[in-house]
Amino acid sequence: MCSVMGNCLSLRDVAGGGCPEPELPTIFKSGVIHMPVVEMYTTAICPYCVAAKNLLKQKGFNYTEFRVDTDPSRFEEMLARSGGRRSVPQIFINSSHIGGFDDLVAADRGGKLENL
Repeated sequence: MCSVMGNCLSLRDVAGGGCPEPELPTIFKSGVIHMPVVEMYTTAICPYCVAAKNLLKQKGFNYTEFRVDTDPSRFEEMLARSGGRRSVPQIFINSSHIGGFDDLVAADRGGKLENL
């Protein structure tokens, strides 16, 4: 039994109606899978960044990571996009600012991540 797909063997089984939809943050439209765009600003030594990455992986999200400790221009970009927040991680889903790790956990507990 696959932890992501349950008893289903493939996405084709899901699309064909043989199994329930997977527990992934995906939307099926006309047989096409649409994944949310997740962007995260991080540093190498941030434990909350690691926790956010682990939660996103657990939920089936792919993400793009921008390291603000190695690229000063990404830090400035993060400040502009987050309304001046200087802490990491700063997480954006479909260009909407989610916030930091605590905000991501709150969104998950509130069921908001499943509806993306």
